[in-house]
Amino acid sequence: MTSQPNTGSDPAAQDMSPQEIQAVIDRILAKDVPAKNVSTPGGEGGGNGKAVLGKAQAISRLDEEHSTYDGDQQDLEERRALRRRAGLSTELEDVTEVEYRQLRLERVVLAGLWSEGTLADAENSLRELAALAETAGSEVLDGLVQRRDKPDPGTFLGSGKAQELKDIVMSTGADTVVVDAELAPSQRRGLEDIVKVKVIDRTALILDIFAQHAKSREGKAQVELAQLEYLLPRLRGWGESMSRQAGGQVGGAAAGMGSRGPGETKIELDRRRIRTRMAKLRREIAAMKPARETKRANRRRNEVPSVAIAGYTNAGKSSLLNRLTDAGVLVENALFATLDPTVRKAETADGLGYTLADTVGFVRSLPTQLVEAFRSTLEEVADSDLILHVVDASHPDPEGQIAAVRKVFSEVDARKVPEIIVLNKADAADPFAVERLKQREPRHVVVSARTGEGIPELLKAISESIPRPSVKMELLIPYDRGDLISKLHESDAEILSLDHVEAGTRAAVMVREGLASELEPFVVNV
Repeated sequence: MTSQPNTGSDPAAQDMSPQEIQAVIDRILAKDVPAKNVSTPGGEGGGNGKAVLGKAQAISRLDEEHSTYDGDQQDLEERRALRRRAGLSTELEDVTEVEYRQLRLERVVLAGLWSEGTLADAENSLRELAALAETAGSEVLDGLVQRRDKPDPGTFLGSGKAQELKDIVMSTGADTVVVDAELAPSQRRGLEDIVKVKVIDRTALILDIFAQHAKSREGKAQVELAQLEYLLPRLRGWGESMSRQAGGQVGGAAAGMGSRGPGETKIELDRRRIRTRMAKLRREIAAMKPARETKRANRRRNEVPSVAIAGYTNAGKSSLLNRLTDAGVLVENALFATLDPTVRKAETADGLGYTLADTVGFVRSLPTQLVEAFRSTLEEVADSDLILHVVDASHPDPEGQIAAVRKVFSEVDARKVPEIIVLNKADAADPFAVERLKQREPRHVVVSARTGEGIPELLKAISESIPRPSVKMELLIPYDRGDLISKLHESDAEILSLDHVEAGTRAAVMVREGLASELEPFVVNV
């Protein structure tokens, strides 16, 4: 059928050239490239679906990644300078040269099971896995979802679906398969035997991202401990790895002392070395803990209220900290961009001081190794007076993110701490989704850390929620005790009224108990 030209009444559209129209279409398509739908699975027990993933939708698409409050972001420039780029390769065309190397982004295919929940839940989980893979520095080529009641004990996927996965790997030229679950060692070996490429699971992928992004000495030690805990039961050995140690004159009938008995295989030696290294790391992490506890004890002794910024990864926690305190913390549109906690001082509008702590982000099925390794870091959340639970309101499944974060709160004994739900990225969120979340969470604030929308309301909510000085005193302070007047102007006191009389400075104040004992000699009867 012959297409007819558009004869609509819009004069602007009629005046545009074909090149301008194509530019508009390209710009619209570039803003939103959704993953192709997973085909509806057939049958309740053995059906399956296949998903072809584009750019990971778990990562927000914003025109501007940083605001003026984020500072120079020199750490981000350093990180990106060392990251491999898509299309950048050192592969030589002439293989007759001295050395042949191939350096490029890993090309991965995703695989997951839909065993519970809805199809949308399975799609969101696979999109999040794609975002994790891209953050780790790989290129996602394809994805596959199988409808199955429970994983196959040998290969995770069913035999037919595993063979289909092999065909996808061969057709796309992928070199890695990433599975959206934690695989047993036998499942990983079984799947690798079929697809003939490297297979890693969700836990190993998250640990790899943490290893890339850890900067501090404690963070690196925590990540290494988690990686070793994950590696220990998954060591594999064959050939020389199963050979046994022998001493003395090896090889003859009379091998000598030290060679009798079964001996120790190389894989057993590796396990012993890993356990020794893990014990050393635990001692190092335990030795670092007192420094943080001392700082925390000083804040408690001075009764400085603490506010912890927690939430799902890539929800905008670091951006919010920069907006509230001009901290200049690294901000990147990626999962687990920042791992090391950052504490900054802030004040309410009436001068009451408190601390803001940015913490590591959470994710669905956060590996237990990481929860244990980062327990000392997560104590900042449990010991705080208020939690700002940051939620990405533009995410396809914000309710699932809230549930995942609160599960980790329970694991670190932080469920009793007062919580404010901060619905971030309001400028990019669906208004209907924001309204749904507002109805679900009665204690909420809607903000945008990028544009500044809702920040005054958030500051007011923090001021009303943190512990305030509770001891009211009427004081008459001599003029030669200016040091006490200075303390009253600090962050642990509220001055209700101040009047200068002949005998000194008369003040009505609200102070904390620690300062109240020091001011007791200057109390006057009203």
